[in-house]
Amino acid sequence: MKLNADCIRDILLVVEENATYSNDVEEEIIYKNLTPKYSKEEILYHVRQCEHSGLFLKVTHYFGGFIIQDLSPYGHQFVNNIRQDNNWNKTKEIANKVGSSSLDVLKDIAAQVISNLISGQFNK
Repeated sequence: MKLNADCIRDILLVVEENATYSNDVEEEIIYKNLTPKYSKEEILYHVRQCEHSGLFLKVTHYFGGFIIQDLSPYGHQFVNNIRQDNNWNKTKEIANKVGSSSLDVLKDIAAQVISNLISGQFNK
């Protein structure tokens, strides 16, 4: 399956919104928020990609489902960098120009977009 960066962003935002110290995020919450925009198969695939990329603290898999404990510090950093639509759109635009939309590349570009915005504030 092809990586869908928008699906990853949406999953991260749902997990961030719903996870607390005592509340993990079950797949029903993600499905409720993201279907029919994405298929269940697409969501499952991208949850696995986020898990393997270290964006979640812990994911527990069981027959036909999963529970996400929370975002990892790395996941929080990434979602904070891409939360605003203009930052996310700029990140995707640059990824398209360089010809790569892997998670590592997206994370690097998003961090650089934020870094450039910060630098721009000092030049005012």
